[in-house]
Amino acid sequence: MSVFDPFEDFGDAEEIALRLADADPAVRRLAVIDLAEAASPDVLRHLLAAAGDSDASVRLQVAIALSDFGTADAAAGLAALVADADNGVARAAADSLAELKDAAAAPAVLPLATHESAFVRASAFRGLKGLRAPAALGPALAAMKDASAKVRAEALGVVAYLKREETLPSLIAATRDTDASVRAVAVNALSFTSQGAAATAVAAALDDENWQVRAAAAESLGRIGHASAIDDLTVGLADDYWQVRQKCLTALGRLKALPAVQEIAALLASDLPSLRKEAAAALGEIADPSTRDALTAHASDADPDVRKTVRWALTRIG
Repeated sequence: MSVFDPFEDFGDAEEIALRLADADPAVRRLAVIDLAEAASPDVLRHLLAAAGDSDASVRLQVAIALSDFGTADAAAGLAALVADADNGVARAAADSLAELKDAAAAPAVLPLATHESAFVRASAFRGLKGLRAPAALGPALAAMKDASAKVRAEALGVVAYLKREETLPSLIAATRDTDASVRAVAVNALSFTSQGAAATAVAAALDDENWQVRAAAAESLGRIGHASAIDDLTVGLADDYWQVRQKCLTALGRLKALPAVQEIAALLASDLPSLRKEAAAALGEIADPSTRDALTAHASDADPDVRKTVRWALTRIG
């Protein structure tokens, strides 16, 4: 239900707001809930006033309620709550910050990028990501050197959403970060460009010690679309983790990787139905007549999804 839904009114906002002064915090918390459901443009100022309540349960409810507002004032209220001494309140405010979509809210959030708390800094960049505010680029690039891996990862998200070619050197450098979660975000972030340098950096990540980074690299290479990655992706079909092999299959299909059809066809015999299905799908994307016999041999696969995909692939080949 939208806060300003004209078809439902849970009471006069001014009357509800009187309960915010009640001695019982439970009454005050329920007043916040009722305010959030009230069909009145005056609700926000009352919620912001309640953000300073002495009781954490009331402040938490305010943090949740403010997620329905995209204004700069609401963002300022959330910016204060994300630094709350109560962890529950701070986390609720961080979640609400991430719901912001109006770039006009960015000025209220940007000061948090240099807060002493790593949690607050990370929450700020998490909120700024969806705003796509150009003013966030500089602070985000600076934060990619933050001591906290969580902050670096969230800052990378901001840079990735802005999709600026001039940020490629920083994104490429982040693929060599000491933290695996940051490296995974970095290789994903590079998928927006078709630059050869990005493809080279992401292909190198197929050798990363962390399987999640390797899987992210395979997926990203499929989106980048450079044929130069085919050999590395083909090698990835023998990865120890099936998740990586599956991402490599998908990428090779997207790249129409004719040189890899035999290696792809070999995975039609995998013990995992998901890999057999993805192998058939990749062969269908490539549509090489030389793989018709291999596909036909699996037309009666025990898994219905595999059978369906094999039939589709054979139709593609003709």
